[in-house]
Amino acid sequence: MAAPLLDAPLLDRTDPARRRRLPAPILEARQIVRATVDDILAIPEASLPHPWSWIGGSEEEVRYGAYRVHELYERAEIEARRSLAGRGYDGGLAADLIAPSGAARWDLHGVLAPLSASDLDADPGGGEWSIRRTLGHVISGQRAYGWVTAWWQERGCAIDDPDLPAAAPEEVYAGLPDEDGPEMAGSLDDLRDRLDAILDLSAACLAGLSEDRLAHATRWSGFAVTVGFRIGRWSIHLREHTIQVEKTLARLGRTPTEPERLARLAFAAYGRAEAVVFGQPGADAAAGIIRAAAVEARQTIADARAAAEV
Repeated sequence: MAAPLLDAPLLDRTDPARRRRLPAPILEARQIVRATVDDILAIPEASLPHPWSWIGGSEEEVRYGAYRVHELYERAEIEARRSLAGRGYDGGLAADLIAPSGAARWDLHGVLAPLSASDLDADPGGGEWSIRRTLGHVISGQRAYGWVTAWWQERGCAIDDPDLPAAAPEEVYAGLPDEDGPEMAGSLDDLRDRLDAILDLSAACLAGLSEDRLAHATRWSGFAVTVGFRIGRWSIHLREHTIQVEKTLARLGRTPTEPERLARLAFAAYGRAEAVVFGQPGADAAAGIIRAAAVEARQTIADARAAAEV
């Protein structure tokens, strides 16, 4: 999670009793899936057609090892969802609204994972942002979403209140790091970890909101909307800037290789599985299903990579 002192405006304005921790099996699965993607990216494109002996001695291509990873995460998504449904489980509307942002975050990781430091800072020209600058904005935007949403849900305005404030007061934004300063500083791994930290913290603090609080009024782009609408925008903000990163890479003449495309598929499939439990309480058993799939996927791609090196 993000440093408590930095994110006090989020922590102080939300109920600690409603906080939702990330299941421990998910923390483990995340480390495994990153290592799995590293293996996919390490396979030379020319080696993808090499033979790979799979279950029962069946011979497939190395390429299928990466697709098998995708299949395992898709199956884990289904089984985790069925596990929760079998318990008559309902984690609440707020968590359901937040869940797609978890999936969107992992798709963005899939685009970023193969990039180098030179890709991060390359100037695409035409006044367009570098990828570093875009990520600074994404991180800052998510932090602001969390801080400002916490203020509005605590204030408790009705959507038709004639005295609805035109905006949150400046004091709510005091201490928000500059998106073109601290938020975009460091290595690509630093930026990715920073995004994970603030998204996870925002989910932990706000996924337990009641439907009454989700109906409280807020402002977005000057319009009166609900807190639920604002939370539902987290995922689309991530998707919007994932497309921006893709367009930047196109301007730079950076075309993804097939292993890079396969790595993105793996991250995206994992993200959809994780979204089933993201922000949900008491989801350790379902999260364990996802972790088990991550372990099998890791073993699968390690074996396929070994075949690629023969």
